[in-house]
Order: sequence, then structure tokens, then C-alpha cells
Amino acid sequence: MKKAIPRFGLSVAASRMTTGEHVLYQQLETQLAEFFDVPTATLFSCGYLANLAVGQALSGKHTVALIDERAHKSLWDASGQLNCAVRRYRHRDMAALQKLIAVGGKQSRPIVFTDGMFAYDGSVAPLKQIMRRLPVGGVLMVDDAHGAGMLGKQGKGTIEFEGISRARVIQTVTLSKAFGVYGGAVLGSIKLREQIVKRSRIFTGNTPIPLPLVNAAIESVKILGSDKSMRLRLQLNVARLRDRLASKSCEVETTPGPIVRITPKSENDERRIRSRLINAGIYPSFIRYPGWPGTGCFRFVVSSEHTQRHLDSLADSL
Repeated sequence: MKKAIPRFGLSVAASRMTTGEHVLYQQLETQLAEFFDVPTATLFSCGYLANLAVGQALSGKHTVALIDERAHKSLWDASGQLNCAVRRYRHRDMAALQKLIAVGGKQSRPIVFTDGMFAYDGSVAPLKQIMRRLPVGGVLMVDDAHGAGMLGKQGKGTIEFEGISRARVIQTVTLSKAFGVYGGAVLGSIKLREQIVKRSRIFTGNTPIPLPLVNAAIESVKILGSDKSMRLRLQLNVARLRDRLASKSCEVETTPGPIVRITPKSENDERRIRSRLINAGIYPSFIRYPGWPGTGCFRFVVSSEHTQRHLDSLADSL
């Protein structure tokens, strides 16, 4: 990023459809498409806007949008761009989804919206089961902000982790999680890319990612594509933390994601946990997700760069 600042400045000051196009955007899109093994990648200034742009591009193309009730709010906003009915289904409940699909009949063209990995607890959407139920005219859209770069043998996200074909699948990603930079992208077919460029008001009117961040993202994709050790370290760190917590009779859910969630049993419990964490120099990340059950939880996300001392300190505090 620092190398790019004196060479490129900060902003192209216009949308890519006017005078804001740059070879670095094309380079990053090419690298992302190669990394995720998709025909095209289309950049946006953040992951939230990537989801909205898909909604704009596909407006009028589907008869109904079916959305997991705990999907990220950007997917709810994206579904509102489609100009069709929107129906929610119970979280990861395939029987409920099947009923909604059946209501549409044989001529239905549903689009299913779901997170790939749910940020609340690190659970993964049952993508393989969704695809089995999807009619011929249906499409699956996966917001893979938390799975991209981390899940799957090559880090291609929940699509790779679940082992499904990319046919009739749209994957959106952020560059601010595993890739450590900023921005978002839509991964999909050439036809989808054409529809985005032609029909998305966000793509045609939004100033894209600052070039120094694009330059940094290009390097990040190279690193994650060539260095498998970070994903291995992450897996080992997650296992170590969960093992340490289990040895201390602290119950935690085991999910594919690097997320450890602790739900206090009372307000007094919450205060005690918060105090212990602060005394150990650990930020007490108490999260209240809109639409999720309960009054909130402590949520910790493990990194490949956490040390054993970091992890043991958290386990001892909890």
C-alpha cells in the first residue's frame, strides 16, 4: 500500500464507467477470478455494496427471493432491489426452504440468499442441501465474507468447503477479513458481470476502491494463494483454544469457523466475564446481533497470528 501511494495517489475520483477505470482494478479482478476459480470477479468499494449491486443487476429476473432469517443485513437490502416477493425461511432449515420453493410451482425462478459462514457462531450454510432443492430456474447467492480465504483446502470459501458446483451460484466476498485489506467483489459468470455493468447503478455511479488498497489486495491474494501455512496455523489455533476451554469445562460450540462464542447466563455473569477479560488485557467483545436469539454473547475470532500465550490467556480468563 505504501509503495502505491506516491505512484498512484489515493483516489481515481470517478466511477469506472467514466474516467475512473485503472489497470490495477483489472489486475485484481483477474487475480480474484483465478484464486476462486470463477469466470469473472467484479470489484466494489465494499462487500455490502457488492451484494446490493447483484440485487440491482438481477432486478425483475426472479419470481421470489428466499432468505435465511439470520442472513446479513446487506442480503436483506439486496433482496429489496429485486422487484419480487421476499420470503424468509427458518435459519438453516431445509424443510422450511423446501416448502417455500414448492409454493412457487414448476415455473418458479427463486433466488436463495444466505451467508456462507454465519458471523454469529461460525456455522456454515448447508449449501449442498440447498442446491438439491433448487429448481432449474433457481439461483443461489452466498455472502461469503467470513468464509472466503479461510474455508476450503485452497481457501475458496464455503463453495469449496461444501463441495458444490459453481453453476447457478453467485458468491460475494469482502477483502477486509481474510485478505486483510478493504473492498468487495462479486464472483460469477460472464453474463452476471455483463448484467452488473449494464444494470447496477452502484457500479456505474460509485467511486471504486482507492488504488493503494487495490495494490495491497493484489499482494494479499498472491500471499494467500501461495502460502498455505496461515490457514494451517489458524486451524491449529482454533483447535488449541477449544481444547483448552474444554479441559476447563467451558462449553463451546464446534463449528467450521474460527469463532468462539460464550453466552453469559445472567447479567452478573456478563459483568464477571467482562471484568476478567479486561484484567487480562483482552477486549470484552460483547455482541448483540439484530435478529439473533438471546440478549447477546461474548464473541472471539481467532487469527492465524495469535500466539499460544494469547490463546491460553483467553482460555484462562473465560
